[in-house]
Amino acid sequence: MADETEIQGGAAAETAAAGAPPAEGEGRGRGGRGRGRGGNDRDRGGRGRRDDRRGNNTEEQGEELIEKLVHINRVSKTVKGGKRFGFAALVVVGDGKGRAGFGHGKAREVPEAIQKATAAAKRAMVRVPLKEGRTLHHDGNGHFGAGRVSVRSAPQGTGIIAGGPMRAVFESLGVADVVTKSVGTSNPYNMIRATFEALKEQTSPKSVAARRGKKIADLLRRGGASVVEAEADAAAVAE
Repeated sequence: MADETEIQGGAAAETAAAGAPPAEGEGRGRGGRGRGRGGNDRDRGGRGRRDDRRGNNTEEQGEELIEKLVHINRVSKTVKGGKRFGFAALVVVGDGKGRAGFGHGKAREVPEAIQKATAAAKRAMVRVPLKEGRTLHHDGNGHFGAGRVSVRSAPQGTGIIAGGPMRAVFESLGVADVVTKSVGTSNPYNMIRATFEALKEQTSPKSVAARRGKKIADLLRRGGASVVEAEADAAAVAE
């Protein structure tokens, strides 16, 4: 009888152990691991969604811009134990449709300096009115420091007669025909600033007519053109 009682008691204990819930520590451990794996998956998914949103915003807000690296200057600072090198970048940015800007950035590495300069150029973009979308409306002069430049409108097929930093400005601006001349310093920073000073003075017949309260054809007729030619040119004027 004692043996049967022990056998029955052992079977009941095994049954209770099989049907009993897991221990508190084990349940938390498995649950914690499960939650940890699920949390990691959610984190990975969340990061992916954030990246996708950033890409969409960039595509929606950003437009195709022309970026021109004009100049990179390396500087060094002598410190205890050696030299520290840094880089300064000058970048010109434009949309090829009459908007352009320039900026410069400094950093310990070249890519970071270019990135800073590009961001500064995008913030400083200005609009320049173009004649027929290919050249300037009139001649202009600009100077900054020891740099002096002159820009002139040109007939179709002339091309960009400019060199160095000035060419980068007109290519990013979308000008196809222009004649330029730089006198004085060859410092790219001063040349770029002088070029933008000349471009800021550009005005279109449309803006002049609006400011003076006249018609565009009346302004164009003062150049000796006939009424028909003046009206045709006025209709072709685009900002």
